[in-house]
Amino acid sequence: MEEKLVLHIEIHQLRDRGLRIVQIAKRLRISRNTVYKYLDMSFEDAVNEFSQTGRKKKLDEYKDWIVGWLLEFPSLTGAQVLDWLQEKYPEIDVGESTVRRYVNEIREIYQIDKVDEPREYEAVIELPPGKQLQVDWGQTIQKTSGGKEVKLYFVAFVLAHSRHKFTVWLDRPFTTRDTIACHEKAFQFYGGITDEIVYDQDNLIAVSENAGDLILTKEFQQYIKDRKFKIYLCRKADPESKGKIESVVKYVKYNFAKNRIYTTLEDWNERSLKWLERTGNYKVHNTTKKRPFEVFLLEKQHLKKVSTPLPILESNHTEIITRNVNKDNTVRYTSNRYSVPLGTYTNYPVVQIVPQGQKLKILAPHTGEILAEHTISLEKGKLIKNLNHGRDRSKSLDELQRNVLTLFPYDGAEQYIQDVCHTYGRYRRDQLLLFQKIAKENPEWLSAAIHKCIQEKLYSANEFRDVVAYFKRTNIEPEQPITTVKESKESLAIAVQTRDLKEYIQRMGGK
Repeated sequence: MEEKLVLHIEIHQLRDRGLRIVQIAKRLRISRNTVYKYLDMSFEDAVNEFSQTGRKKKLDEYKDWIVGWLLEFPSLTGAQVLDWLQEKYPEIDVGESTVRRYVNEIREIYQIDKVDEPREYEAVIELPPGKQLQVDWGQTIQKTSGGKEVKLYFVAFVLAHSRHKFTVWLDRPFTTRDTIACHEKAFQFYGGITDEIVYDQDNLIAVSENAGDLILTKEFQQYIKDRKFKIYLCRKADPESKGKIESVVKYVKYNFAKNRIYTTLEDWNERSLKWLERTGNYKVHNTTKKRPFEVFLLEKQHLKKVSTPLPILESNHTEIITRNVNKDNTVRYTSNRYSVPLGTYTNYPVVQIVPQGQKLKILAPHTGEILAEHTISLEKGKLIKNLNHGRDRSKSLDELQRNVLTLFPYDGAEQYIQDVCHTYGRYRRDQLLLFQKIAKENPEWLSAAIHKCIQEKLYSANEFRDVVAYFKRTNIEPEQPITTVKESKESLAIAVQTRDLKEYIQRMGGK
């Protein structure tokens, strides 16, 4: 090939100028073995050898595209190049190994290095058809045609038996309602539903986890009840339980999304589905050695049929926006900052905001509790603050602490609360206000919770609140109240028998 002949000439010219092998390899960005190989060949030998491999190849007509892609995206794999060729030229008929060899030749000729990104695979137990669907979320950053970057979010589904995949993309973070809507799309795509669905401990679905006692968001609990499927939440750092979907998320990121130019969300989702049909569900799976779409035709018969999309999803068009809470307990919306109650940043780092006409509602992400309501400002750069959201400075900290201690008349409670205040010196007021709120809302659990926190060395108002919530949720009978300080003093007031003074005088020999 012409490029190799040029390389042969350059190597000999540099050698004639007195450069060493290492210097030639470094200047031309090739290996020393390649330099030795070309120096051992005369020009006539090079012409004879390269003319044998210089015959027209099947992919030569696509060479300009391939070279352009590799120069722009050096990390492209042979599999990605094949997929991009199939996307641009649907009629192309070429094997992946052929493309891989051709790409390697192009890399050598044009000295395009590739950054290796090894992928890890986990061995997992094979499940029967129709048994399990795995779900997980992912993010990518894509370049637009204008050179800007846009962050995209996707949810991926995969049937554990057939490895048949499905994805939905959004240009904003997913809410629980988005997640439910995507489940409905997946069930329609598959034509049914599995016995169980596996998730990571994602905050869109699981609010918290306590020794296996799962608490799901209110919306998702109702959805499970309506659709009648079982769920399994993986423990953190437990790849054996969800290895299939983790591989799918990586596959979507590095085979479909990587280096692909983004235009519109609708176009992106359409191209994603075509990629699944062309590559994701068509190529032979590395583990099963079968094509997912072929195995799916059999697994589909084992899926439980589902009705049309749920009416609740079709009738609710309320716009819900996810926002991070700033450290100063404000939320940004249309270039303004809106206040939320003190402590929101600690308890709800992410909230949902719902604009309704001239009003803005700020909601807790899992319970839907209204944290704040504001009138939307038409100005820019303003702080819209509710006076009730600031600190209560009408009372001193010492007075607040005394008032809180009156709500905890239990042995050890005073020392426990003082230790918490000492630990959280800068946030002493916040801790005391939280203790006060808990005591007023759940007085029957205070004694047991104090005892438990001291026993487990949990010195925080937030941890105290979690212990109270755990007792309430599990319906554990409250322990017998610990003896209060007042009761303790009363119990020490034992009646002592008194005798007349004359009796003592007689015993001492007096009269």
